[in-house]
Amino acid sequence: MACELTKGRQLDCRDIMGGVKNIYFAQHEDATVTASAGEVTDLDITTNLFKYSLPRGTGSFTETIQPSVENGTVFYEPSVTIMLHKMTVGDRNEIKLLAQNRLLVFVELNQVQGNGQNVIWCLGKEHGLELSAGTTQSGAAFGDMNGYNLTFTGAESEPCLLVQSYTASPFDNAGFTVTVSAS
Repeated sequence: MACELTKGRQLDCRDIMGGVKNIYFAQHEDATVTASAGEVTDLDITTNLFKYSLPRGTGSFTETIQPSVENGTVFYEPSVTIMLHKMTVGDRNEIKLLAQNRLLVFVELNQVQGNGQNVIWCLGKEHGLELSAGTTQSGAAFGDMNGYNLTFTGAESEPCLLVQSYTASPFDNAGFTVTVSAS
């Protein structure tokens, strides 16, 4: 059988926390991702990688495994949901551009690796993610959220990829040619 299991899994330490710290967007057509054994080993982007910093509790990422016993198929559906506080014309214009593009998305979690750096996952390597749902809301009461709720989804033949450990800042690995721009 070509898909033999290779190992089991023990209970791990309870040393992680949920949530998303930052999201990075690149236009899918402007990026080339090289991967090996489930990890991004090289990333070349001809334009910028755009960083969106998220307040605690306003972002999440899910990857749904979609198997079909009847058809003998399996694919993966990555999904990223973010909240952006405060409605602005600049954000309105940029969200319009996000909605018009296929995107390569990097999700920096609050989860920390052994080297003290945050874990980063790459989503949409093959086909990219697209803005699939979004709302703009003012809120009703003074304490209500004012801003944007956005969901990006995709369909891939492989699970998402882990970005190799970095040293000082995300994407500083040798061979990575990335410029990170704030939104």
